[in-house]
Amino acid sequence: MKDKTIKLIIFLIILTAIGLSSGCNGNLNQQVSENNDMNIEYVHTSGPIDQTVANQSKEKVVKKEEISSVKAVNTDKELLLAVKVHQFDRFRLKSIKKKLKLDIEKMHPEYKIFVSTDQKIYLELEQLEQKLQKDHTQMKSLKKDFDKIKSLMKEKA
Repeated sequence: MKDKTIKLIIFLIILTAIGLSSGCNGNLNQQVSENNDMNIEYVHTSGPIDQTVANQSKEKVVKKEEISSVKAVNTDKELLLAVKVHQFDRFRLKSIKKKLKLDIEKMHPEYKIFVSTDQKIYLELEQLEQKLQKDHTQMKSLKKDFDKIKSLMKEKA
């Protein structure tokens, strides 16, 4: 009887160890795949508006581990950047914004940089990116939409 009890206890310990180790491995693989799934939507325009500064900034920002996605649009002298931050990192929004702004200013010192973590600004920039890709948006129209988004950012501040 004592021999059966010891075998049962050893079996339960081994079963628990296998269950715990397999549960931990699955979660680790999920985190790795989340970081690899980040994709950048580049803004390609066929008109006179060049978005390479916005695309370069997106590449730099999306590499940060606290950023889940990014949208950006630039004019000839200004760059608007909106980011989505992972849920746990939302406690550090101010420091993340400040660090991103400094990094982008080092990359493009000739541009005035505006960084936002607000969801509404993110959606507005997403619409502006789509508008730039679909039709031949003129610089005047882009600046009008750009100023509208900047005024929304000032309202939130």
